[in-house]
Amino acid sequence: MSDQDIKPVEPTEEPVAKFDRRSLLTVAGAAAVAGWATVRFPKPGVPLHRSAAAARSSVAIVKASSYNVELAQRMLEGVRLCELEVKGKKVLLKPNLVEWDPSTNINTDVAVVSAALEVFRQLGAADVKIGEGPGHRRDTYDLAQQARYRKEVEKFDGLFVDLNRDDVSPVKNFANEAEFYFPNTALGADLIVSLAKMKTHHWAGATLSMKNFFGVVPGSVYGWPKNTLHKIGIDRSIVELSRVFRRTFAIVDGIVGMEGNGPIQGTSKQAGVLVMGRDLRAVDATCCRIMGIDPARLEYLATSNGLGNFYEADIQQRGEAIASVRTNFKLIDKFTDIRLA
Repeated sequence: MSDQDIKPVEPTEEPVAKFDRRSLLTVAGAAAVAGWATVRFPKPGVPLHRSAAAARSSVAIVKASSYNVELAQRMLEGVRLCELEVKGKKVLLKPNLVEWDPSTNINTDVAVVSAALEVFRQLGAADVKIGEGPGHRRDTYDLAQQARYRKEVEKFDGLFVDLNRDDVSPVKNFANEAEFYFPNTALGADLIVSLAKMKTHHWAGATLSMKNFFGVVPGSVYGWPKNTLHKIGIDRSIVELSRVFRRTFAIVDGIVGMEGNGPIQGTSKQAGVLVMGRDLRAVDATCCRIMGIDPARLEYLATSNGLGNFYEADIQQRGEAIASVRTNFKLIDKFTDIRLA
């Protein structure tokens, strides 16, 4: 691909404001804080003022005790509860495929990927592909082999796009970068489904549907483990990626998640749920509440105003109630203060 073939793409939304300090955060002292400085959060359990009236977001919680149940049927139930229309659309399924360790549960389970493929075809999508760009592994197909994707997803190699090595196009004004390159498969999708894994994270506190978009940053351009995003800042990068990719839906694999020192070195945690919704911020806030985490104390959620809802009053929970499925995930010492009261 020549330089002449690359044309800048404008983001679909205006850049999100960095902070709304008056409405989102309690800040000690009267001094103004510029840019992405360290956020000072209120004490756990202290409610934050709503920034503005907004339409409520529907988030579905569906129970699934194991990967052996009829996942497609339960996933279809959740998608319909969220009133998602996909007929005729080009859909990209974006799992969380990171690393392989048979002793724990790092990746979106292959059963969830297979069920999503079946569901979106059944709902009339014009085309369904699977795409991922792992941040650690350069050989994505080898990782997909270890995670059983290539064995258990029918015709996987013909459906899969390695987003680390896909052709790219630039997007303007990403995190103050003049141009930032993304895979054409992701930019061209009518709908990207974030098939995230419910996990704690040793830097962000939790990694869910929004953090899962780190996998659309191409390693062939930005290297491994995508240090450009770490330089920008984990939380800020999550927000900026969510600003670029707005035509999205989330299905979070919380059947067996990960607690403790996630997203790779933690231990398995049975939560027995799939969490779904069109508003990824609302989905992540709901997942946090299921995990016993206060979403108002995660920086990327507290600072992603304008990208969806995260207050309970603004989320219409469908399917199961949070209280009926809540199970506290273990947290590393750094994040003991984000526990939901």
